[in-house]
Amino acid sequence: MIDRIVLRPIGEFVSGSWESATAYVVAALEAKGTATRDDFDVPAIVAASHDIAESWDFRSIDGTTFWRIAANYMKV
Repeated sequence: MIDRIVLRPIGEFVSGSWESATAYVVAALEAKGTATRDDFDVPAIVAASHDIAESWDFRSIDGTTFWRIAANYMKV
């Protein structure tokens, strides 16, 4: 199971804008050092996450859902 803490990198990313949401997603993707933002379609992840959360604060999205979204937008 993926821990929600992985998706809470730094509180400053929860300020309610596209830019803060993008920074939040990039931090989550790069947190473990195994991937970079270049491996994913970050704008698509932000848009899909925004649709699910109905907000720019993605903390309400559980880890499993976030990683499913990210997996759908992985560049191959």
